[in-house]
Amino acid sequence: MRSITQNPYYRLVRDNANFRRVWFSQMVSNLGDWFGVLAVYALIIEFSASELLLGLIIVIKMMSFAVFSPVAGFIADRFDRRTLMILCDFGRGFAVLSFLLVRSPEMLWLIYVMTAVQMMFASVFEPAKQSSIPNITSPDELVRANVLSNLSWSIIFTSGMGLGGLATAAFGTDAVFVMNGLGYILSTIFIFRATIPHVRDAQTMETLRRPIKGIIDGYSYLLKTGMIYRPALAKGTMTLFLGALVYMLILISDQILLMGSVGMGLLYAARGAGTAVGPVLLRKLFPDERKWVTYIGFSMLSAGACYLVVGSTSTLTVMMIFVFLAHCGSGSIWVSSTVLIQKRTPDGYRGLVFSAEFLMFTVSQSVSTLAVSLLLEYNIITLNTAITGAAAGLILTGVIWLLTIAVKERHSLSSGEALAHRT
Repeated sequence: MRSITQNPYYRLVRDNANFRRVWFSQMVSNLGDWFGVLAVYALIIEFSASELLLGLIIVIKMMSFAVFSPVAGFIADRFDRRTLMILCDFGRGFAVLSFLLVRSPEMLWLIYVMTAVQMMFASVFEPAKQSSIPNITSPDELVRANVLSNLSWSIIFTSGMGLGGLATAAFGTDAVFVMNGLGYILSTIFIFRATIPHVRDAQTMETLRRPIKGIIDGYSYLLKTGMIYRPALAKGTMTLFLGALVYMLILISDQILLMGSVGMGLLYAARGAGTAVGPVLLRKLFPDERKWVTYIGFSMLSAGACYLVVGSTSTLTVMMIFVFLAHCGSGSIWVSSTVLIQKRTPDGYRGLVFSAEFLMFTVSQSVSTLAVSLLLEYNIITLNTAITGAAAGLILTGVIWLLTIAVKERHSLSSGEALAHRT
């Protein structure tokens, strides 16, 4: 059996101190996040029985991220990313700790306002972090770094959601919010100790000194560079229906399984386990990155088919199995699209490209979640019908992707666009 010291993931963490510190920071803040999200849901359910208000918190999270994304991407390219990540973690910690002030239905508005503030800081943090990974890893380490980051995110998501549901039920929301806030503060310590190179050239920095022109140039570059915009479309396209399905896992636990926070934790844990396993299988079974854009379409198809099964059963075990399988697909989409963007995008545009990608992702998730929550709030459709419809929509999206985006990718590769782009 191969020694653990020969494992490439172990060597990456052991030998690359800067990646190790950024990775530790991610794990600490993620653990607090996934503890905290179920506490937020539980608090809203405690003070209101409205599906619309529950869906609205997800919409607020996504739209707050989306609205600030164009400026956030520019900021992530213009300023020192390490400093930005430290400031953003302090801001997010303050926002989460303010949830402790919510003591009555009349104070629920504070959850929505401070969630918007939290996501404003997140909209800067995420492109800054994603854009920094290629600068602290070698080309050989880059894919492993993304697989490891996604794997740890998924493991923490799984354990955090599972334990978060139990902790919320056992200790109450206040204790969970405190842990979430302290996680952000601890995260800053790891980021502070990391060195993240600032590698933009003089011409790029000159462009970035003019904010409006810098934002316009960045989006223009994205839209006219097919090798970049195709993977950048993946997350937003996927979540147009998957976002609603993930939201409905909360309602499935509450209305079908009748398990409350515990059921939410278990279903979201199954989701997290799937997102962990999917990228590992992608790397092992499909190492040819030139085919990843095509595999994205097949992953959408498989995720939609799995959620059809989720909508047709009331058995927790069956639900967990097929939620797991569905998110093996979504996890592979997330990592493959991220790696392709990192490899294909120059550093000076990387923050803007990632912010544009997050913008599409958050708008898609907001639209799908709001639409479904409104339909359910006014009893226009049943929960089972909503799940089946969203799952069918995801399958159709996968078919359209394979017939359009995947075909364009293959034509570009055969015509030499990829080579031209690199040169």
